[in-house]
Amino acid sequence: MSLVRFTNQVPSMFDRLFEGDLFDWSNRNYSLTNTTLPSVNIKENADAYKVEVAAPGFDKNDFKLQLDHDLLTISSEKKVETEAKEGERFTKREFSYQSFSRSFTLPQTADGDRIEASYENGILNVSIPKKEEAKPKPTRMIEIN
Repeated sequence: MSLVRFTNQVPSMFDRLFEGDLFDWSNRNYSLTNTTLPSVNIKENADAYKVEVAAPGFDKNDFKLQLDHDLLTISSEKKVETEAKEGERFTKREFSYQSFSRSFTLPQTADGDRIEASYENGILNVSIPKKEEAKPKPTRMIEIN
């Protein structure tokens, strides 16, 4: 009797568990300045896509939204500087610099000409309306002649 080596060609559930983002320790989720990228929620309804970017401590003027063809880029660059007042001196001063850039490819159903954004309570809200032809049509009855 001879021994035959068995190799499993199908990845197991255990193998798949470690392929996910939970165990991704690469620098993919960090900006160029090694600060973490803000978390994003993306929602969709019948009329629009909604993008929520968690960015507490920012001001609406700190953000830059740019649309290049179908690529929406949300970025920010923020420097916090404190000045010494008369009679004060720094014994230790830590500069604060934050920047990030996130890009999203818009689906063909999105209307890039009507994108709107607002910033409130630490959340940047970006509304991307859908094109009229992409919106669901109500059911209509067809008369039979």
